[in-house]
Amino acid sequence: MKILQLLPELKIGGVERGTVDLSHELLENNHVSGVISAGGQLVESLESHGAQHFKLPIAKKNFLALKQYRKLREIYAEFEPDIIHVRSRFPAWINFLALKNFSHFRPIVISTFHGLYSKPFYSKSMTYADEIITISKTVDEYVLKNYSVNKENLHLIYRGCDLEEFNTSDVTEEWKKDWFDEFPQTKNKTLLTLPGRITSWKGIESFMSLIKNLKGKNFHGLIPGPVSPNKLNYLKSLNKFIQKHNLESQITFCGARKDIANIYKISSIVFNLSSKPEPFGRTIIEAAACGTRVMGWNRGGVGESIKAINPTGLIPFGNEKALIERIPVLIKENCSQSIPRKFTKKYQASQTIALYERTFKARREIKN
Repeated sequence: MKILQLLPELKIGGVERGTVDLSHELLENNHVSGVISAGGQLVESLESHGAQHFKLPIAKKNFLALKQYRKLREIYAEFEPDIIHVRSRFPAWINFLALKNFSHFRPIVISTFHGLYSKPFYSKSMTYADEIITISKTVDEYVLKNYSVNKENLHLIYRGCDLEEFNTSDVTEEWKKDWFDEFPQTKNKTLLTLPGRITSWKGIESFMSLIKNLKGKNFHGLIPGPVSPNKLNYLKSLNKFIQKHNLESQITFCGARKDIANIYKISSIVFNLSSKPEPFGRTIIEAAACGTRVMGWNRGGVGESIKAINPTGLIPFGNEKALIERIPVLIKENCSQSIPRKFTKKYQASQTIALYERTFKARREIKN
């Protein structure tokens, strides 16, 4: 089969990384792989394993960008894909226009709902597909409730964790030394970690309140994650809260980190406390794969993940008292040394390729 994946950019991110990983698995299974995007850091990685990248400025969401459908048609005519996999709403609209009155052939279109997209007309483009992948039961139910789709065309495939990067191997002494040299305030502390970019809905206020109200000073809160320029004022407000409550020695913002797997491993518990339901919650799976306990609100995709790993870590949404009381209970439990197979990168790729193959085979049988 010849598969083209379509997304805005190939910068660093979960969707982007998953696109490159799937491309690699396609080539390993003797399929032909291509990706269309506006480019980014991961293009080199994509091309290094033999996939073809077509650069097209489809990241900007404006009317003029919709005109890229003509260029898209040219790429389709050249590549002749059997399957087009759209991974984002705006590229899905361009794809819809490109295939309208497309005279060469009719490729199979598969889309992935990566989020709990808003219901308006703009998001409807993701339903213009022959088959739809959802990344959790939460997303599956959301799509059925909000869009006119056939349940038989929905396929639940959880996002996958890379077990080569996230595993239970020991952290090196050299890394530990470098870490504690950089963050000496975290040494000999019980580390509680809330990973994620610095933004208001990630539950940072709830996490800081948790650290403030925990009894004993041996707990230390880590918040690793990038902060974009437009969030600097929000970060300042968080630091004011820390100063007001004298938490400077108990909470540390670590910034963007490439060694997040090691941070998971030195943490006693990794949290997800987002103020709105998340479609999946990748950090929960990654932390659990590193042998770390996980904890969060019992809702959305995060609730699904924690329930499958350590149900003791599930807390009713917004119940800080229950959160505080559960921490010492959870810390006494043994850490999980593995994650369910359905949350692994290898399984995700195999299920996606199996869907491609089933759909392709069914299309051929109809033609014959």
